[in-house]
Amino acid sequence: MSNLHDAFQKDAQDDILQLVSFNIGEEEFGVDILKVQEIIRLVEITRVPNAPDFVEGVINLRGKVIPVIDLRKRLGLSSIAANSDTRIVVVEIDTKIIGFLVDCVNEVLRISKSITEPPPAIIAGIDADYITAIGKLEDRILILLDLEKILTTTDRNELNSLDEVA
Repeated sequence: MSNLHDAFQKDAQDDILQLVSFNIGEEEFGVDILKVQEIIRLVEITRVPNAPDFVEGVINLRGKVIPVIDLRKRLGLSSIAANSDTRIVVVEIDTKIIGFLVDCVNEVLRISKSITEPPPAIIAGIDADYITAIGKLEDRILILLDLEKILTTTDRNELNSLDEVA
């Protein structure tokens, strides 16, 4: 009997997404919490000559130099001045640690997969591969991102060349 109960509990857990939610402008986004290593306050970012325009620069995080990507610019939005709410979401992509600059981090959410749906076809084009789903919460829409897909192969190569400069 307990095996059946355990199997049911496992299925229920498999249908729950744990996300870190953050804002970029008026839009709220979510990323899988397992991809997020940490969230830090904005620290001084050192600009790197000839870096791609979406790369804000690099920071020293406990002795490691990591690139910081302005998620606003990467998503095609205009840049804004950082403020006390600005955060860097630190993730690991292909064994490389990368920081993503966001306007503010909201909360950790647990939502059911049943309230998500694939992105509308109009935004599910080749350029929006990184949008994995749209979450329909009671009072708001949450855009689920795959930060690994937000960087193209070219972007990753450019980031790797930053290592050589830094």
